[in-house]
Amino acid sequence: MRLRLPHPPGSPPSRRWWITTLAINAGIVLVVFAAIQLIPARPGNPPVIREPVWDSPETRARTVQACYDCHSNETQWPWYSRIAPVSWLLAYDVVEGREDLNFSEWDRHAVSDIDPDEPFAPKTLVERIEDEIRSGRMPPDLYQLNHPAARLSDAEREALIAGLLRTVEQNQTTPDDTE
Repeated sequence: MRLRLPHPPGSPPSRRWWITTLAINAGIVLVVFAAIQLIPARPGNPPVIREPVWDSPETRARTVQACYDCHSNETQWPWYSRIAPVSWLLAYDVVEGREDLNFSEWDRHAVSDIDPDEPFAPKTLVERIEDEIRSGRMPPDLYQLNHPAARLSDAEREALIAGLLRTVEQNQTTPDDTE
């Protein structure tokens, strides 16, 4: 019995060989894609504990429009957030965003524990917010691509920064500080 190669050595593969190879590879990709759908990745929306006291309804509206999907417990999960591997990326971004700043768990940010006299002190919350928005890192370009309402003009960006800075500063006091 002699083993026959699908095509003679040194000659290009036949069209049938290419079609068979592509069909097998497509089948493998489909099986892997179906299998990864079984790995859940949505962190969900925990309850809102406490929002900051906003300086104005406009600041809250702009913040909801540009920041809430990643920086609150009120994420609006789009349809594609149920499809892996996109769901993994979105879940990661939301978890990271909530760890950095969460408007739904404001008590974590109510008082700054940063010592201003420390020579290499990390940035304060106000400095981080201003730096991230003004630099254009927030909202991220990829987020803006799928959420046109998050595309802020320069004037809207400056109004958001000013409103968030006022909001953070008026929320930095604790009940003990007012007595």
